[in-house]
Amino acid sequence: MIKIRTKLLIYFATILLLMMTLFYFHEQSNQQVTNFNNENIEHFFLLNEITKSTNQTFQALQIYAHEPLPDNQSSYEEERNYLEQLQQEFAAKETVDIPMKNFLNLMTTFLEQTQQTVDGIQNQDIPHYSLYLVESETTAGYIHEKTRDIINMELTTYQDLSWLMDRKVENTKKMSNAIIIAVILLSILFAIWFSNGITKTINQLTWTAKEISKGNYFVQDLVVPRRDELYFLTETFNDMKQNIIESMNQIEEKSRLAHLLKEMELRSLQNQINPHFLFNTLNTISKTAYIEGAERTSDLITSVSALLRYNIGNLDRATTLKDEVNIVNEYFFIQNTRFGERVKFVQHIDPACLSKPIPCLTLQPIVENAFVHGIENIAKGAKITLDIYEKGESIYLEVSDNGVGMDQQTIEHLLGAKDKEATPPSKKRSGHSTGIGLVNVIDRLRLFNKHSKVSIDSEPGKGTRIRIQLLK
Repeated sequence: MIKIRTKLLIYFATILLLMMTLFYFHEQSNQQVTNFNNENIEHFFLLNEITKSTNQTFQALQIYAHEPLPDNQSSYEEERNYLEQLQQEFAAKETVDIPMKNFLNLMTTFLEQTQQTVDGIQNQDIPHYSLYLVESETTAGYIHEKTRDIINMELTTYQDLSWLMDRKVENTKKMSNAIIIAVILLSILFAIWFSNGITKTINQLTWTAKEISKGNYFVQDLVVPRRDELYFLTETFNDMKQNIIESMNQIEEKSRLAHLLKEMELRSLQNQINPHFLFNTLNTISKTAYIEGAERTSDLITSVSALLRYNIGNLDRATTLKDEVNIVNEYFFIQNTRFGERVKFVQHIDPACLSKPIPCLTLQPIVENAFVHGIENIAKGAKITLDIYEKGESIYLEVSDNGVGMDQQTIEHLLGAKDKEATPPSKKRSGHSTGIGLVNVIDRLRLFNKHSKVSIDSEPGKGTRIRIQLLK
């Protein structure tokens, strides 16, 4: 992950490096021009100083020739030594080519002639030193002319080089200006791109937050391609939105469950006229029937009493599959007394599954639904099957009948009833002993175990099979 701060630091460091590099090359170019000019000016000054020193040396020699005094000799020696220094300096700076070599030879010849003149003066050999004095004057003139020729030649060369240096400086300036303009344009483009990347994400976050504040929790998740602080901010925002949606769903489910429970408690209260009195009365009737020899009537009343006692309890309590199977058997005994041989009830139950916890009143309403809506109008051959078995990591409960079945719209209504308005109580309770419909059973089962699954397989005229899958 590259942070925004790191991106900015890299950007400013790059710009600073480019500007420093540009400044360095610009200074190097200026320094080259300055050094070139200084070298040529120093060279011209050296040539001019050689010409001047040559004249002064010859003048000092002339004075010494006319008046051979020690002071005049000292003046000559000083001028001669200075000229020799200039000769050595010129020889050290110049390249060895023919014109410069000839110029140095002229200076050497001049110095030799001046020394021979001095020797003639000291030996008082007038013809000898007069000759060398004239030759020295002639050589000094040659040096002067040669110096002028060299200066003229080098001025011409310097003019050409100066023009090339000016072109180079001009090209350097143009290149510098182009680089500066490019850096400015790139900086502007980077600033636009970088600011758009930040403001676009912030605007999306702002818009999404406003939509959520209006109650629209199902807006699309934000996506940021770059992995920086804004990426983690949007990911956290998306997670927060998802958590809000899940919390709202949980609140809605709990609210709906509370509504269902209150509704069932109200219906239970409506059906309860002093339950203890009712149970005591039913027990008394059952014992009386048994004493009178009506054992089947006694068993029927006992089943009704057990069924009512189980049904009017707290619907929010948990029970086991064993209790649910027992109450289904009591219910079927009552219905078998009513329908006789018209209905056959078949059970295939794995005893190892009977300890599984399950919401109260889960199986009986399903079996009751099969009686009331499936086989009640069948005159002969009606059959209801209850299968409880273990498969893999799940326990399956299946209630099937060979009744009238149902269409796909009814199946979708039952399985997705939480998105629809509940059926009015008068319609749901028609023919039922509990007032609990299949919709209520499915809702409470989902709330009891969110991993449970309910499926309905049915077609009109081909019966119905309801399967419940519970994780172990």
